[in-house]
Amino acid sequence: MLKFSNLSYSKQRLAIIVAFSFIPLALLITFAYLPVINMFKYSFSDWNGYSKRLEYVGFENYIKIFTDPEYFSVFKVSLYYFVATFVQMGLALYFATILSFQTWFKNFFKGVLFFPSLMNGVAIGFIFLFFFKPDGTLDTLLQAVGLGSYVKLWLGNPEIINISLAGTSIWRYMGFNFIVFLGAISSISSDLYEAADIDGANRWHQFRSIILPSIKRILQLNLILAISGAVSAFDIPYIMTGGSNGSETFVIQTLDVAFKYSKVGLASAMAVVLLLIVIAVTLLQRLLIRGEED
Repeated sequence: MLKFSNLSYSKQRLAIIVAFSFIPLALLITFAYLPVINMFKYSFSDWNGYSKRLEYVGFENYIKIFTDPEYFSVFKVSLYYFVATFVQMGLALYFATILSFQTWFKNFFKGVLFFPSLMNGVAIGFIFLFFFKPDGTLDTLLQAVGLGSYVKLWLGNPEIINISLAGTSIWRYMGFNFIVFLGAISSISSDLYEAADIDGANRWHQFRSIILPSIKRILQLNLILAISGAVSAFDIPYIMTGGSNGSETFVIQTLDVAFKYSKVGLASAMAVVLLLIVIAVTLLQRLLIRGEED
């Protein structure tokens, strides 16, 4: 009787799990996995997005991506965001280290640094449009401190437009890295700092010998995530410039190819390339972490 009761309970539990998992799994398959499968299928075609007939062209779309400078050259724009990543992480680590010690107005500065990461990307784009526009906030500040000769068309000059956009990304994403670094540094045992103080170590020695080794894995994780983010930069350049004046990123170009030029097959191939890059970066991250554990 007891065995029958346990068996009945197990069946009921399984039925409840299946019932509550069915809808989430159905939504996940419908809106995540099926679109990805279709994206792979379209990437081997010359589909325009609305025709009922698919004309399969094999690897022609992929060959075009890697051989036509028009499509592959936009990866150069990602280099600006990649460099900005190191600046962003350096600043985030610097402020996280300072604010992990006793300082004046610590909580106030934490809020100031983290606040941009709470804002919507569209709002940030419009804020910096006003900041960089001719006679806008930045030009006014430069003229006020006697640096009016450095005023430029920040979003109109192809030579500096990507620097301006990458700088905006630094301001937006630094708060997230800051809070991650701050949490990692705060988890370090205070006994290590006390021992370092007894040995006469200053703040720089504590940072080099205690903080950096303790958050090494967090640094690697943030760096790898930043690489994938640099390749897939979209919202800031799209909102502020629409990809004009040499600021077009790979994601913006993919959208234009799909919806402006109705080349959904080629755009799907571009999306697959981006997906494979992100997967490769993720696998690299796991290999690095596994190597450290071994």
